Amino acid sequence: MTNTVLTVTPNPAMDVTYTVDGVELGSSHRVPTPLYRAGGKGLNVSRVAHQLGFPTFAISTAGGPSGEQFRQDLVASGIAHQLISVEGATRRSIALVDTVNNTTSIFNETGPDLSAAEWQALFAAVVDHLAESGGETRPGVLVGSGSLPVNAPADFYPALVAMAHDAGVPAIIDTSGSGILTAAKAGADLLKPNNHELMEAVGETDLVSAARKLMDLGAKRVLVSVGEEGMLAFDAATPGRCIQAKLPAPLAGNPTGAGDAAVSAAAVALANGVTDIREILRRATAWSAAAVLMPGAGEISLRHAELAAQLIITDH
Repeated sequence: MTNTVLTVTPNPAMDVTYTVDGVELGSSHRVPTPLYRAGGKGLNVSRVAHQLGFPTFAISTAGGPSGEQFRQDLVASGIAHQLISVEGATRRSIALVDTVNNTTSIFNETGPDLSAAEWQALFAAVVDHLAESGGETRPGVLVGSGSLPVNAPADFYPALVAMAHDAGVPAIIDTSGSGILTAAKAGADLLKPNNHELMEAVGETDLVSAARKLMDLGAKRVLVSVGEEGMLAFDAATPGRCIQAKLPAPLAGNPTGAGDAAVSAAAVALANGVTDIREILRRATAWSAAAVLMPGAGEISLRHAELAAQLIITDH
């Protein structure tokens, strides 16, 4: 039996992706109908796993008219899920993909402030699903992803790590800012920042030193996205080792969901007992690259196996 990837998205978004053949600032543009999709980093992790046939269960919130659109899209996706109804409207995230200049601009709205009761309901849903022990919903990993709404509990991600460990499953956290540090101190099994998030959180200009600081705090593994340079991997079991995986040449496309695809690959691996950091890195880099080839976040190209075979993996 394949274990389930359980994802938690505390600050989801209705993703709206516009594709434009060139952008001229200050001008009007005619655009095709945008792609609407229930999103947020954790939802994207679940979407990728679901696309490739791995069991997943997504926990998130939804509120207002945008939340109803979010709910309808998630139901249509076929992804098993539980949505906590909240009073505030689900935010929107707008991606502007410029096919001429090969750039993607993201406009993220601020998420709604949740009440104490709404936070309690979200935590309760996580506890309930971590307690599942039979059928196809047996959790093998807990993934907490994304930003937090305003006035969120400061210990939200450390609490998720503790819940996962109490249930005997590993925890992956993908967030930014101080959340990276608190998740590391809580003993997260894997953290997945990009290079900018990592250096900003730790206050370092050297990526290797910054990643090792996270492991010194308590993180067991760290994957760092470094754009066209691929991805770096670190394991607290071998703290002096840094592994890099990259393609021979960068891919053109939409990188919006690349990091989420990497998390999905790592989650599927850890959920099913794969702990070798080199193998996790290989899968994560290939899925991340395959996501760039797709128009929207939350899906990857079926060329991921081909891309995995092309990777250049080196030890530093």
